[in-house]
Amino acid sequence: MRDGKRMDVIGLLGPLRRYARSLTRDESQAEDLVQDALVRAYERRGTFRPDGNLRGWLLSILHNTFIDDRRRHAAEARRTQHLAEQIEASAPADQEARVRLQQVQQAFLGLPDEQRAALHLVAIEGLSYQEAAATLDIPIGTLMSRLGRARAALRAFEAGHELPGAVSGKFRPNLRIVGGSRE
Repeated sequence: MRDGKRMDVIGLLGPLRRYARSLTRDESQAEDLVQDALVRAYERRGTFRPDGNLRGWLLSILHNTFIDDRRRHAAEARRTQHLAEQIEASAPADQEARVRLQQVQQAFLGLPDEQRAALHLVAIEGLSYQEAAATLDIPIGTLMSRLGRARAALRAFEAGHELPGAVSGKFRPNLRIVGGSRE
């Protein structure tokens, strides 16, 4: 562009800004749009005909820049929405799983000490019944009994029942009176 045409571009900034504001309805977005359109016009200055209408050419570039931006943002929004749908379908929210895990942990911690210790050694640490019984210094039959009661309590919890032995938020072992009176 010749120097005289460049001066005309400066004189056309007012109409370009007004048109950009009417398109974007936002002052800062309008300024960005005018800047992007002027950069695009400068990059494509070779396409301007010397006898052409500079104002119409610049307004056309501004309009096309605005349309391109809207299309790009719409495509971006579609990609983001598609990605969000894929993430939701492939990976469920882990908040529910965390809450559930905390509930199971509370149920496990709510078991009586001897049941919790037996279950921990066998199920979590992977000790054999023999090794766990030796670690706890109890007969293997006692270990198996404690494991059975602990597993039954956790199965009951899974079924939605309160853990057996619950007394005002604390747990006590299941004891029964054999023979004699209850007094």
